[in-house]
Amino acid sequence: MASAPAFVSYDPQSVDTELADIQSYSQHVNPIWVRLLDVLGMNLQYTHCSGAELYTQDGRTILDCLSGYCVHNVGHNHPHVVSELVAELQSQSPAMLQSNVVTEAGALARALCEHAGGKLSKVFFCSSGSEGVETVIKFARAHTGRNDIVYASGAFHGLTCGALSLMGSDFWRESFGPMLAGTHEVPFGEIKPLEKLLANRKIAAVVLEPIQAEAGIVVPPPGYLAAVQKLCRQHNTLFVLDEVQTGMGRTGRFLASQRYGVEPDMVVMAKALSGGLVPCAAVLMTDPIYKSVFHSLRRAFIHTSTFSENSLAMRAGLATIQVLDHEHLIERGDRMGIELRNRLRTALADFEMVKEVRGEGMLTGIEFQPPRKLSARVSYEAFKAIHPGLFGQILVMRLFQDKNILTQICGNNFMVLKVAPPLTVSEAQLDHIIKSIREVVHTIHSSSTFWTDALKLAQRALSH
Repeated sequence: MASAPAFVSYDPQSVDTELADIQSYSQHVNPIWVRLLDVLGMNLQYTHCSGAELYTQDGRTILDCLSGYCVHNVGHNHPHVVSELVAELQSQSPAMLQSNVVTEAGALARALCEHAGGKLSKVFFCSSGSEGVETVIKFARAHTGRNDIVYASGAFHGLTCGALSLMGSDFWRESFGPMLAGTHEVPFGEIKPLEKLLANRKIAAVVLEPIQAEAGIVVPPPGYLAAVQKLCRQHNTLFVLDEVQTGMGRTGRFLASQRYGVEPDMVVMAKALSGGLVPCAAVLMTDPIYKSVFHSLRRAFIHTSTFSENSLAMRAGLATIQVLDHEHLIERGDRMGIELRNRLRTALADFEMVKEVRGEGMLTGIEFQPPRKLSARVSYEAFKAIHPGLFGQILVMRLFQDKNILTQICGNNFMVLKVAPPLTVSEAQLDHIIKSIREVVHTIHSSSTFWTDALKLAQRALSH
């Protein structure tokens, strides 16, 4: 009998392998992304990550203030989540049969509904937030018999065509053809325009982020979400919240909706749901909405997703909720987030370009405004003409290169710096974040170096 072939182990730490793989990425995946990281001086190789820290091949330790856009709420590679995934892989369980009841999915769905509360009693699992939004569109139409959807200006719901249809930004839509018909944009935080739209009784759902992350960490005005919910109830329209970034404890409650005292008909969750290690998303909904789609044997699988209930993702989700609960990370994140914003407001109070510090829980935005000083204003306007995000990217670059802090500006508001470390961030790390941001902002106001670097970056970007 012939012996089994010997497999050659893949060693990503090998220098030769790494160089070949970087070249392969440039050739086969996304060369423009590689070039952008090169321009920003952020194209580093990471050896490992733990908690809120990222370790690089050249010996640096980077403090993560982005959390993979709110993916790593429990920190990078949390030991409990990792151990549960290892155990699941070693169990040789029926991970992807597609013809069985996945018990882990039942356990995770129960945990999600219990933590969410209200009338949310059913869960559809999928692989991403965008896929969750697509689910919302289909289920809302099936339940109401209506086609139209309302969304808010500044929204970010994902990059599939259905999700893009609920975003007004030309930047994200450009060149991708016509979007879904029957979508309507209203200003976030305003009731009158929404009231006028709902009066025609053609709207299936209003889809909002309770806090608009990519619009600049925009917190809703007092009573706004409750007023939206009341209007939806009056007009038999579904009230849907996209909690992809705000859920799983990020904003100081399990769901941000709980902070604002509302009970949505559907909630989209993703990102942090599985500890940042396995793609996983969930749409929580009421029983009547669920039954509008899955109402007979003939329609038992009318809406599904290949990896939706794979046992690896389900077990990761359960482990992540256990970490949030056992380590009291939601309460901790809320308390430390308040401390972070208060201290940032004090530290940045004297700088004219700092407009506002806002947020909830461990989701904070620092909004900047154009300088009044003439010499700086001339440079600022010149850079803005090259690209509106140039100022923010220089800020991000300086924090990364000079202070070993990874963060980013918001995708729909380039004047807002996002500060969103894992909920496990320590007091000492918060001290470093506040001190570093203050020092970089001081440089913006007191040194021509910042503006000179901005010009050099613009020249490098244009040369590429």
